[in-house]
Amino acid sequence: KVTATDLNTKETLKFSLEKMAGLKNLTIVTGQHRSEDFIQADLVVKNPAIRWDNKYIKLAQKNKIPVEMDSSLFFRFSPSRNIVGVTGTKGKTTTSLLVYEILKQAGKKVVKVGIGQEAVMNKLAEIKPDTWIVFELSSWRLSALKNISTSPSVAVITNFYPDHLNYYRSMEEYAADKRNILLYQKRKDWRILNIDSQEGSKWIITEEIPSALPCFFSQEELDENQCVYLSRGEIKFNRDGQVGTICRQEEIMLPGKHNLQNILAASAVGVTLGIEPVVIGEAVKAFKGMSHRLELVRKLGGVSFVNDTAATTPDAALAGVRALNGPIMLIAGGSDKNLNLSKLAEEIACGEKVKNVFLLEGTATVKLKKMIVEGGAERKITGVFNSMKRAVEEAFNVAKEAGTATILLSPGCASFGMFQNEFHRGDEFKAVVKKITL
Repeated sequence: KVTATDLNTKETLKFSLEKMAGLKNLTIVTGQHRSEDFIQADLVVKNPAIRWDNKYIKLAQKNKIPVEMDSSLFFRFSPSRNIVGVTGTKGKTTTSLLVYEILKQAGKKVVKVGIGQEAVMNKLAEIKPDTWIVFELSSWRLSALKNISTSPSVAVITNFYPDHLNYYRSMEEYAADKRNILLYQKRKDWRILNIDSQEGSKWIITEEIPSALPCFFSQEELDENQCVYLSRGEIKFNRDGQVGTICRQEEIMLPGKHNLQNILAASAVGVTLGIEPVVIGEAVKAFKGMSHRLELVRKLGGVSFVNDTAATTPDAALAGVRALNGPIMLIAGGSDKNLNLSKLAEEIACGEKVKNVFLLEGTATVKLKKMIVEGGAERKITGVFNSMKRAVEEAFNVAKEAGTATILLSPGCASFGMFQNEFHRGDEFKAVVKKITL
């Protein structure tokens, strides 16, 4: 018997409630949380957005009711310990998907868990003791692993930057949750680390972390026994002193320097697991990425439409802009995550690529607009829009006059307010784009 409780109203939750219609043994409480629901339960499953110090979670724990998340339940019940966990501020999803493709190319039995919008719990039915699992682990999902003193046998950290500071009270609190991906590893486990992100690593790696086997990746040449790196336009590896090539940079289909970092991280997983370099290379060369991340939706006339809605931080939006050739009509803005927007504003105001910016309504947009104006580029701001349709159509009108341009949805902000989540935002963008005519 399941009780689902949410502070949102029935009207706000209409879409989700329609999907659950007809389910048996389900009670739905909306608009409030009732203390009795938390005291009388046998188990509480916490949503990622709810903090562990939430009064209802504390109430359950005080009454000795176990509190879990999907991640901790999965680790408890998975028949296989062959789990590749991927975390990082950005790049988790792309890296996870490529690791999955590399393992599949190598003939392994492999399952995707929690990647993008992939489910978690129902994947348990597909898993045998010899199955490999690729699990995308956000800081929230990692927070639950501390309660069961468990970390994945292969841990990948793509990078670490400020993020989610509307949820976390400090960078240290954010890093503490990320740290759980390493904290309970065994000495024969593997950790895949970004040597280019040393400042980020300092936040996560502390003396309390055991010394599992390290493999480093970098966009510069390395001299390590276990590493993957870029050298003279080639992705190279060193495995136990054996040096070789995985593929040439020009053979990679994914655009952007940040995606090269993701490819290096995923390739390092293949190297540590003993997969042949040619097999890793085949998977890398065939990999086109995924929807919502620099996804080319359509070309119409001389205008390209690119969906990068997963760029929910200023750094991610910067990477999106820098990955593409100009001129760019940028759709940006949204909800505030208490992140520093100054570099994104500077790129918009002073950079040559972004010719016009079309801002989506939101709390962060007010700050971003002010910074662009202060940067002397008020002329680039075409407007602030309360619908994706209006923003895209206006961007297309401006892009047509330019002749050749890219309309890039790379918001640099959270989606809440106008949209349910970033995927809903991207789907809205794609739906509008597909209806546009010359």
